[in-house]
Amino acid sequence: MSVEHLIVEQDRAGIRKAALVQASTCYGHDNSYVADAVAAYPRRFTGVFSCDILAPDACETMACWMARGLTGMRLFTTGSTMPGQAGWLDDPRSFPAWRKAEEARVPVCLQMTADGIPQVEKVLDRFPRLIVVLDHLARPAQDDGPPYAGAESLWRLAKRPGVYVKATERNFVGATKGKATPESFFGRLASEFGASRIAWGSNFPASERSLPELLALAQDAVAFLPETDREWIFSRTAQRLYPALANHA
Repeated sequence: MSVEHLIVEQDRAGIRKAALVQASTCYGHDNSYVADAVAAYPRRFTGVFSCDILAPDACETMACWMARGLTGMRLFTTGSTMPGQAGWLDDPRSFPAWRKAEEARVPVCLQMTADGIPQVEKVLDRFPRLIVVLDHLARPAQDDGPPYAGAESLWRLAKRPGVYVKATERNFVGATKGKATPESFFGRLASEFGASRIAWGSNFPASERSLPELLALAQDAVAFLPETDREWIFSRTAQRLYPALANHA
């Protein structure tokens, strides 16, 4: 999807601004199109780049994309083209990149499963000021219902103030399966993390749903939460993570 098409879809959904996240499954670590899109429409977008943090020149590569206006980093350790959970998040070769992200206050999105959470905990023990964002909430188990014991490792991370979570279509649909309900699951998520550490992620255009449909799905799932909480989830948390989204009217 071109950035121009994305803008059309955003306007249909009533979405003014967004963080564009590099799709590693498409272009790998070449973030050129994301950077070009942000440069072309700085009042609408900020960008999240992908990087090989095991590479010897990872810090230099990070600095390059940051210099081009990208304000977040994403690491891809599982997904449709990478089944299972990669084991390199806490590899010592990654430590310089983690340190740079911590020092620069660059939030790091993690596309991962709950199996990777012990690795993340080791990274956070070493870099306690690091900001991480769990894509798809790290894909927790939801169908067991309250108290969601299958998501214990996710609740454990809530005690770490630098951990944010991104709720997506996968999680909103998951909250209607088995014994789960949106009220019980997202009620606990808001209680554990606080709405100021929860952000909505559209997963568009990877999803088969349209952008207006994805937004409506999310809004319906958390409609029971107070208005202030919903404001954080759909706007203010993203602005906290990516201040560039709040810098322009």
